[in-house]
Amino acid sequence: MDIPSFGSYVEGRELAADQWVYVPVTRALLTDSFTSLTVKRKLDSGELSESAATPDIFAGRVAVADAGVVAEALRAASDAARVWRSAPLSTRVDDLLEAVRANIIGKTETIERMMTYEGHPLELARWEIAGWLEALTPLSRSFFRAELHKEFDYQGRRQIVRRRPDGVVCVNPPANAPMSSVIFAATLSIVGGNAVVVRAPRSVPLGAMWAIREVLAPALAEVGAPPGTVNAVCGDPEPILQAWLDSPLVHDVMYFGSVANGLAFEKRCVAAGKKPVLELAGNDTVVVWSDANLEHASEALLESFFGSGQLCMIPNVVLAHPAIADELIALVAKKAQALRPGHPDEEGVLLSPVLRHDGFHRCLADALERGARLVIGGGGMHLDGTPSDSGYFLQPTVVRVDGLAGARSLEAVAHETFFPLLPIVVPAEDDDATLLEAFVEFVNSNLYGLRNSLWARDQAVIDRYLDHVSNGGLLKVNDSHIAFSAPLPSHGGTGRTGGVFGEANYPVLRTTHVQGVSILPADTAPRYR
Repeated sequence: MDIPSFGSYVEGRELAADQWVYVPVTRALLTDSFTSLTVKRKLDSGELSESAATPDIFAGRVAVADAGVVAEALRAASDAARVWRSAPLSTRVDDLLEAVRANIIGKTETIERMMTYEGHPLELARWEIAGWLEALTPLSRSFFRAELHKEFDYQGRRQIVRRRPDGVVCVNPPANAPMSSVIFAATLSIVGGNAVVVRAPRSVPLGAMWAIREVLAPALAEVGAPPGTVNAVCGDPEPILQAWLDSPLVHDVMYFGSVANGLAFEKRCVAAGKKPVLELAGNDTVVVWSDANLEHASEALLESFFGSGQLCMIPNVVLAHPAIADELIALVAKKAQALRPGHPDEEGVLLSPVLRHDGFHRCLADALERGARLVIGGGGMHLDGTPSDSGYFLQPTVVRVDGLAGARSLEAVAHETFFPLLPIVVPAEDDDATLLEAFVEFVNSNLYGLRNSLWARDQAVIDRYLDHVSNGGLLKVNDSHIAFSAPLPSHGGTGRTGGVFGEANYPVLRTTHVQGVSILPADTAPRYR
């Protein structure tokens, strides 16, 4: 074949199948979607032979796993977990992460290309890769070691508090970032001593399957991990998720997806005796105070439009101090209008195609009907940036919402939109103490809790914010909202973002459990008090 072909990956073996999923290149979809999708449908159904999958249209194909292969992957992971859990921390943390890091650096250009095949703009692919590398730095490794093993000498005893692996961790990544989930979630779960099975999303399986073979598996082999430490299958979510819940070999299930589906799945996990690790929607709030550096703050707010808003960790709602609101809105509007669509493999492109526009228009109409004012945007556009309701792209859109009390009646303020739609909420003028208290309460009462940001110079304002904001897995002050920084978590949060057990998402910690150990010298008499 002229295009890459990936079978199911089980215990280091390639398992072919009778059914395949063909992955079109995004550039081909944007150029001629009708032809690309027609050929894909016929290839997926077997109406066309594999020779019809030409490299100008297709990036590769992935085998669809049947129930037997899904079960075999779990068996392989279970066998590997019993061996890998005893690997020393120096192997699991230092050696493995250094090997993964070297593979990422050595294959960066290929990783970028694979991600653009799946619609990630090149600049955002580089941002994701930078995030992976932050999780692999010596600082991150030092943090992981310290959290996984603490040791004390106490009253003649060697006392240890350590985290032990849960066992088999199954990872269900999101369709908007499957490769990142392999590199971040799967790798760091393995660092905890677990073995992993990944379900590559049927809609975009190629990047995840490639990363397992070219980045993670070679690193595991280099440090001596058993082959079944990482496994991957592709298929529809429901039958695979149910197989995981039914299997006595599975301990944890890491689920990325919508809130409604994720919270329902959490209940199923608990009922089946599995630990749910959820990464659901975000609805991040950014506070811009009266003394903020508006040039810098407005740059960070542009991150709301990266990937056309189809990222969980971007700014979703802005609370602007009334003293600077007009200037801030004008700056954001001017800069947002300069963002342009384009093919994902072009330099400087930050906007991604949005396949369905109806939700965007419904959400915008709701905001305007409830009193919001349209500042810029509000429509669709073609690849060349010309306005059009039939284009694949949406214009970066800013709305102004006056008044804090009723702001959450707007769908765009209350919930994640996953569109390039940024509401900037401007409260009525009041004294600063009252405003700050209202801002903190607004942030804490958010139903979601992934990241939150503050832009301010006054240290008293910063301290008040940090002392009282408890919502979210990550707080940023005067910094890029989406930037990664070791050893801080990249994801994870409270409320609907993380489910009942939500917290900052360190997969090393969330797929392990605390165990205490006490060791007394052999010739010392035991004592119970």
